[in-house]
Amino acid sequence: MKGGSIGPKKDGKMRIRNFPMTMDEKFVENIWSMLKAAIEEIQRKNNSGLSFEELYRNAYTMVLHKHGELLYSGLREVVTTHLESKVRNDVLQALNNNFLQTLNAAWNDHQTSMVMIRDILMYMDRVYVQQNNCENVYNLGLVIFRDKVVRYGSIGNHLRITLLDMIMKERRGEVIDRLAIKSACQMLMMLGLERRDVYEEDFESHFLKQSAEFYMIESQKFLEENSASSYIHKVEARINEEAERATHYLDESTEQRIVEVVEEQLIRRHMKTIVEMEGSGVVHMLKNNRMDDLACIYKLFGRVSDGHKTIGEAVSKYLREEGKALVTQATDEHSQTTNAVTYIQNLLELKDRFDDFLVKSFSNDKYFKQVISGDFEYFLNLNQRSPEFLSLFIDDKLKKGVKGLSDTEVEKLLDKSMILFRFLQEKDAFEEYYKRHLARRLLNQKSASDDSEKMMISKLKSECGCQFTSKLEGMFKDMTVSNTINDEFKGHLQNTGKNLNGVDLSVRVLTTGFWPGQNAPPPIVLPRIPAQAFDVFKNFYLAKHSGRILTLQPSAGTADLNALFFGSASKKGAAAADNNDDDGGEQPQPSVNVKKHILCVNTYQMVILLMFNTRDKLTYEEIKEETMIPERDLMRALLPLSVGKHSQRILVKTPKSKDIEPTHSFAVNESFTSGFHRVKIQQASARQGEAEPERNETRKKVDEDRKHEIEACIVRIMKARKHMNHNQLVSEVVEQLNKRFQPSPLIIKKRIEGLIEREYMKRSDQDRKLYIYLA
Repeated sequence: MKGGSIGPKKDGKMRIRNFPMTMDEKFVENIWSMLKAAIEEIQRKNNSGLSFEELYRNAYTMVLHKHGELLYSGLREVVTTHLESKVRNDVLQALNNNFLQTLNAAWNDHQTSMVMIRDILMYMDRVYVQQNNCENVYNLGLVIFRDKVVRYGSIGNHLRITLLDMIMKERRGEVIDRLAIKSACQMLMMLGLERRDVYEEDFESHFLKQSAEFYMIESQKFLEENSASSYIHKVEARINEEAERATHYLDESTEQRIVEVVEEQLIRRHMKTIVEMEGSGVVHMLKNNRMDDLACIYKLFGRVSDGHKTIGEAVSKYLREEGKALVTQATDEHSQTTNAVTYIQNLLELKDRFDDFLVKSFSNDKYFKQVISGDFEYFLNLNQRSPEFLSLFIDDKLKKGVKGLSDTEVEKLLDKSMILFRFLQEKDAFEEYYKRHLARRLLNQKSASDDSEKMMISKLKSECGCQFTSKLEGMFKDMTVSNTINDEFKGHLQNTGKNLNGVDLSVRVLTTGFWPGQNAPPPIVLPRIPAQAFDVFKNFYLAKHSGRILTLQPSAGTADLNALFFGSASKKGAAAADNNDDDGGEQPQPSVNVKKHILCVNTYQMVILLMFNTRDKLTYEEIKEETMIPERDLMRALLPLSVGKHSQRILVKTPKSKDIEPTHSFAVNESFTSGFHRVKIQQASARQGEAEPERNETRKKVDEDRKHEIEACIVRIMKARKHMNHNQLVSEVVEQLNKRFQPSPLIIKKRIEGLIEREYMKRSDQDRKLYIYLA
């Protein structure tokens, strides 16, 4: 361009002038007046004509020019004035009319206006408030509302009373304005500025206190008017009601607190009363199988500490009484004929019943499981005969002829028996009895199923280890071997043509140590023909197995005798077949009235009866001398034959009395009749267990075995430890052996003395209570 020029650009950069940092005071006041008027309009809900953009810019200008403090304090003053002059008066006037609705409306309006004001003063929030670390605009509005309205004079008090009264009305069944309470509670929570102090101080603490008083009175009333069952249902309803109330219109955090108050007043304070309530408490529920009520009380009491313990104590007390009644009834002197099967069956039914409670009412709770197990262990061991009775029960279930039981049912019963077995403290006594009963089943061929027998042994093995069952397994092995030997013996007889004089002999060869009974049985005098038959077998067996000794066990044998009865005339003859050892004699010619029977007897009875082939009459003393049968066995053999059931009286005793004296004589009952061709002479009832002498003998045997076990245990411990204090040794022995039996410290002490005498260990010279192991 000609005629003019622009001067050169200085440094080639554009300069921006600073914004003037000072503002005219009058200008500031004008801006504030405009903002103040706008805020008042917002509070009066006349904000439609306002330009929020312009207001924001004005507030921005004030803060930018360092007039934030004027703006902040001015805002506080405007809001305070509005709340004091307008809002508070409105609320105060409504104290007795629509108070809650008025307060809620004022609160909602205040919130709305504060949101708008916050938007206008957003820049102040971001800059001034942060720099000066004071409340932001919205929170400032909440603080002022809290102090000038909610906590002013009678308003706070009236608010609390109104809320509590409304809740009490609802508890009494009246309908209330839930929404109004919800709004008031939300307001109190918000006024705490993200903390719950205001809500807690102004409402919740009073609410919980009032609730505690209300439920304290109600619990007394409930208990007086209701049964335990109704009471727990009402308590459950009250807890649900309070939880629902807290969720719906109080603050959610109150739920746990109010529920705890109800639990304390309605459950914890009255646990014992509810549980022991006459005619409706826990015992009543147990007696009447009230599964649902028990489940309800279990669930309810689970809410408080020691709740389940209180129920458990009541359950335990009742169960112990029930179990004790069953057990003492069986040990009662007047009921010596206790049926072992019934005794165990009753205990199993009791266990089933309480297992049902455990599953259906107590959610298989571990604590209740322990309570029930502990109680069963307690009362089962009150009866010293429990091990014997349990073995008899299993014996009964594994015998042939148990009708209506499938293999599965038998297994189920065995599993249940194993539960009782675990509760037994004297497992070694059970082992001894089980061995005897198994021997009887095997030798008399009464075992229903080898599979069931082996299954029971495997259960015992897994429970107690192989030492416990090694002898039982040995018994089975003997039976298998015996079957093979019998087959070989029959083949031997056919090959050699040897004659056993009509005796069908079947022998079981039993290994000493595996089988119960005497190791040195009494040498009884066998009749000639059975004795010869046995000798043939003996020679056959010893030829195959040199170095072995065969001893006859008469207490374990049985025999089937062919018997002829000649009416009231002549005498009786017998030629027989026997399952262990047998018989002989002349057979008289049958007459017209002759009756033929097969008599199933034990070995002792066979020996006695065969004597009558050659004699008409024998005294007790003569029988004893000629047969050499021990007195107790002889008595047991003669009693069923002469004073047993009428259908089994093979012999006639003179004089007729129930006792047997040495001078009493016996003759064949020629007029014997029976509806059965095969007559089984009933032995002492197995179900009633052993007689007193045998029981003492078994007890003696068990005690003897225990001595050895205790000594072995002491030696094992001492060998490992080398030296040990007396008390430590005793407690360790008890700990190791209590799975089999409960050794008494006194017996352990005696066994220690015995081992010291035999120089397995010695006492320390310095400390007499210290034992030292001697290698």
